[in-house]
Amino acid sequence: MYYPDELVEEVRMKNDIVDVISQYVKLQKKGGNYFGLCPFHNEKSPSFSVSGAKQMYYCFGCGAGGNVLTFVMQYENYTFQEAITALAERAGVELPKQDTSQEARKQADLRTALIEINRLAANYYYYFLHQPQGKMALDYLKGRQLSDETMRRFGLGYSNKTSNDLYLYLKKKGYSDSILKESGLFSIEEKGAYDKFWNRVMFPIMDVNNRVIGFGGRVMGDGKPKYLNSPETRLFDKSRNLYGLNYARTSRRKYFLLCEGYMDVISMHQAGYTNAVASLGTAFTSQQAGILRRYVDQVILTYDSDEAGVKAALRAIPILKEAGISARVLDMKPYKDPDEFMKNLGPEEFEKRIEKARNSFLFEIDVLKKEYHMEDPQEKTAFYNRVAEKLLEFSEALERDNYIQAVAREFYIPYEDLRRLVNSMGNRASYVAAAGVSRGSSSRSQEKKTREDGLKQSQKLLLTWLIEKPELYAKIRGIITPEDFVDELAVKVAGMVFAQKEKGENNPAEILNHFINDEEQYQEVAALFHTNLAEGMTAEEQKKAFEEVVVRVKSNSVAAQGERLQPGDVAGLQKWLEASAALKNLKLYL
Repeated sequence: MYYPDELVEEVRMKNDIVDVISQYVKLQKKGGNYFGLCPFHNEKSPSFSVSGAKQMYYCFGCGAGGNVLTFVMQYENYTFQEAITALAERAGVELPKQDTSQEARKQADLRTALIEINRLAANYYYYFLHQPQGKMALDYLKGRQLSDETMRRFGLGYSNKTSNDLYLYLKKKGYSDSILKESGLFSIEEKGAYDKFWNRVMFPIMDVNNRVIGFGGRVMGDGKPKYLNSPETRLFDKSRNLYGLNYARTSRRKYFLLCEGYMDVISMHQAGYTNAVASLGTAFTSQQAGILRRYVDQVILTYDSDEAGVKAALRAIPILKEAGISARVLDMKPYKDPDEFMKNLGPEEFEKRIEKARNSFLFEIDVLKKEYHMEDPQEKTAFYNRVAEKLLEFSEALERDNYIQAVAREFYIPYEDLRRLVNSMGNRASYVAAAGVSRGSSSRSQEKKTREDGLKQSQKLLLTWLIEKPELYAKIRGIITPEDFVDELAVKVAGMVFAQKEKGENNPAEILNHFINDEEQYQEVAALFHTNLAEGMTAEEQKKAFEEVVVRVKSNSVAAQGERLQPGDVAGLQKWLEASAALKNLKLYL
């Protein structure tokens, strides 16, 4: 549903960001801001800043940032509609029932219809599971030792052998072919319409609000593929959802069990491990890791113990680490998967395996070791070198040394020998990098990147100065314009900041509302307002620093203006000469 900008801003303004975030994060006031541990990545020292003046939050560790609306969206995994509804209710703001935008209303109605279609389909499949046609599927699930309560809790069902019975059922409900096609449940062609799922055990896939957004189906018999998932739809993006998360998010455990398949999750939940989730028929993604980080900072990988499961774990570990999640790996041998393990050894033994779950880095070294014949001195030396290379992944010296000690102890490598090898490799890598930067095109490329990074940093600093100290706008008015900024997004944001300044306003949180539908741009804009300003400077040092930033931004703009000059453009040349002369005489403080 579309809401006018004025209404969105009213809801935002009536929900003080410090009050709202305090409900989720323990905050402590330091100076003019509040600080706490970031809820979006794993950290030990608070780098998550909440500004009451800006009505914004920003993490200097992971870069997450925004206003109160995006915090609720990120933390609760809400859509914009859900977040603004929750905040409006909290603040006592009444949202309009009707949408003034015909297109937005059409899209909202379509989404509502698709959710209803999925709900009806889930009920239909559940019904057929308990009919004579579904006996084979029901026997299969009971053979997997699932209780009636578990089957009901997860809404398990059966798609009939008839190839279009769900289609006919929904047509009788009044749904058109066009909207049924949008659901992803049907193939609709000139020669007819067919259910995509038939003769399969059905697993409804739910979002965190328990709404059915898609399905997975396991074939009965020898059909192919064995498992089939819903295609991508307006509701279902498999890379941004996790099976079982709707229940796992309410678990009181401090970690999640990350499984490979539906049955693993269901078996874990039935055994009391309601913190189990699984990716949806695809390799684990960074988006899924980001979702997990909203709820836990530790994951135990319970992938299959076969070669494919090991490879999947090795792919997932760096993704989890990048998201700020520590990972451990569960050993389920001699059984293949959690479902099989639970049926044979039960919850008590599973709990013992959880306690002994392998540190993910040491697990990687275990797998690496299998590639070498340790009886061969040359192979053994090669293994030690690979281990040393991996240890260099830890940039923090203390953490790296802790892992050197652990690896030395676990793999019977003399600690001092391993430490020297790691340090030697680190020094050599630094030398090679430095030598590469000092030569030819590498040097020029590096210098260009450094210059570009410096310019972007300068424009961030300038915008942060203007937000933190609104009175500085008077110093640059008529000197710096939005067009003096480096890239298109910065030009757009600067235009909004300058427009506010002209009206005597200072509201960066309102500016963020304009980018709320583009997550990547939103984070970039949030960062523009949260560049670290040097603290502890005297008044004169602050003046000098601000002037240097202004000069750098303007210098780059004038240089770019000169590069764009065309031969014979006398008027353009005259303007450039005037701008260059003005730049040489630029003084903000007399």
